[in-house]
Amino acid sequence: MFTGIIEAIGQIASLQPRGGDVRVQVRTGKLDLGDVRLGDSIAVNGVCLTVVELPGDGFWADVSQETMRRSAFVNLKVGSRVNLEKALTASTRLGGHLVSGHVDGVGTVLSRTEEARSVRFRVEAPAALARYIAQKGSITVDGTSLTVNGVDGAVFDLNIVPHTLQETIMGDYQPGTAVNLEVDVIARYLERLLLGDRAAESGTGGGIDMAFLAENGFLKS
Repeated sequence: MFTGIIEAIGQIASLQPRGGDVRVQVRTGKLDLGDVRLGDSIAVNGVCLTVVELPGDGFWADVSQETMRRSAFVNLKVGSRVNLEKALTASTRLGGHLVSGHVDGVGTVLSRTEEARSVRFRVEAPAALARYIAQKGSITVDGTSLTVNGVDGAVFDLNIVPHTLQETIMGDYQPGTAVNLEVDVIARYLERLLLGDRAAESGTGGGIDMAFLAENGFLKS
């Protein structure tokens, strides 16, 4: 688990195809690796990766086909800057929100607007994720815990202060940038719990729909 508070900006140093998967080398910059051991987890742009080698100036990890399909990792190149966060510990300050490091989908930056010293971004999420995104709720963008300022369908607004722009890769975002999205884990589990016994039935992987709400009295006729 992670907090969504980025600890350092790293850089992709190598991408090596390995039997259909990819082995990635990440240079970690100012991230302290003194307490990192083989098998530990580090979030790279919000993707939880397992450390398999520690050469000294960073780490190596394997990226599965599933991760390549579900995230914007496929767009990374040697030299790409990435957000980094080590897994939280029992003594970590939870400054953001609980983040699993499991990407739910890829969003697209639609616009970037300067607002005084801050920047407002509009991001379009995949339609299937729209129901999990609420105004003033939490969302993780490339591993960064953020507050949703407004929602319009599958499009949401983010107001990013100067510190976040400087300490994460969000300062690089431009219209068209693909970003990893992880919705609030509580929203995902709440939806599953509301299904009740139906959660065990085949074909309910998509969660709650309008028919379910009507059948269970959540909608007035």
